[in-house]
Amino acid sequence: MMHAHSFQPPPRTLMGPGPADVHPRVSAALARPTIGHLDPAFGGMMEELKDLLRYAFRTQNALTMPVSAPGSAGMETCFVNLVDPGDKVIVCINGVFGHRMRENVIRAGGEAVVVEGDWGRAMDPHKVEDALKANPDARILAFVHAETSTGASSDAETLVELAHRHDCLTIVDAVTSLAGSPLEVDAWGIDAVYSGSQKCLSCTPGLSPVSFSERALEKVTARSEPVRSWFLDLNLVLGYWKGDGKRSYHHTAPVNALYGLHESLVMLADEGIEQSWARHRRNHLALRAGLEQLGLELVVPEDERLPQLNAVAVPGGVDEAAVRARLLQDYNLEIGAGLGALAGKVWRIGLMGYSSRADNILLCLGALGSILSESGHRADVGAALAAAQASLRD
Repeated sequence: MMHAHSFQPPPRTLMGPGPADVHPRVSAALARPTIGHLDPAFGGMMEELKDLLRYAFRTQNALTMPVSAPGSAGMETCFVNLVDPGDKVIVCINGVFGHRMRENVIRAGGEAVVVEGDWGRAMDPHKVEDALKANPDARILAFVHAETSTGASSDAETLVELAHRHDCLTIVDAVTSLAGSPLEVDAWGIDAVYSGSQKCLSCTPGLSPVSFSERALEKVTARSEPVRSWFLDLNLVLGYWKGDGKRSYHHTAPVNALYGLHESLVMLADEGIEQSWARHRRNHLALRAGLEQLGLELVVPEDERLPQLNAVAVPGGVDEAAVRARLLQDYNLEIGAGLGALAGKVWRIGLMGYSSRADNILLCLGALGSILSESGHRADVGAALAAAQASLRD
């Protein structure tokens, strides 16, 4: 007989690039009794969830819903439904997740035209405009609004305006930006956008909110051949999610996970979306003030910087992996490593959702400062904590 034990995860404070700390209200919602995914009571919750997602995305798009899989599936949903074989798609790459967009274009049978940006910087609109002019037959512009691998935020409003001027649809990665920094789907005219449940929404991983404009939906319904994914084909999924009349069975929805997302969105509505943006910004400024007193620098220029994902340059002579290991071992605190071009050069400190709170900032500054001091880096922990507290009082 096999002997096994229930898994008891260690207590962690999650301040990496995701997942973030899960709010206790979300954890409680996950434990509620499971009901059938076609139960009328569950259907009522689904309709509320869609309305709450519209609030979070700042949109009236009818096609706004969570994909029953993580953010990567939200990305694939956008690409496999909107990219027809042979479509030319301009893809902006200024970090890891732009590369994944390019891969999705290729797998959907499209032609990817890459606009290279600098890692740690916003996408240059002039480069994007040049690519649009050079490729008048392009159908779609795809870019990452909040690049999780670098902490850089691109000017989505300007990029979308450029795309529409050249008769292109837009696909936007908002996995890290949703609820953490301004995102205006309708006001900016975004055609397709996807996000994740595990970051600024204070929920668990595993769901991907998406929203499609009417213009985008017209392209989906007018496809010349079937979508190259049965599970993610919106023409099929909408039979379950559209809510007008009897729902058709498509898949067994992750019922309890959707309870959790619903609860996280109720909390967001209670706080207010603008207030959530302001909280993330306020806490970022406090963290920045403390990091400066530790002699650390953020790699992204201030006007291109995400408040919820802070890329911090590793000081010379410091073993960045050893510092992260010590934080986890001694303080139960997780921060992230650099990826791609920034691997080994930065730490990524997240202030997302329920993780974006004062006690986490002070824990992180105190722990990081102590370890750096032991490593020979001059770090004034007392000054760092005082600076962060002063910023929080302002």
